[in-house]
Amino acid sequence: MTGKKVDRVRARSALETVKESPFIAAVALAPVAVLLGVVWLLTNGWIAFLLLVLLGAGVVVGGKFLR
Repeated sequence: MTGKKVDRVRARSALETVKESPFIAAVALAPVAVLLGVVWLLTNGWIAFLLLVLLGAGVVVGGKFLR
């Protein structure tokens, strides 16, 4: 039960940080956006979309393994 409360606290803290300073979120996401843009330019949109899905899955799976 306490694990869910910690996750809620972290999620709220992250959301408040983004609301307070969107520049921090933009700086954190800039490398991913540049990578997807380069992949899109060099290949096509479908491969960039597939890469985005794989990166998202990696974040979710990696987050579960780190706990």
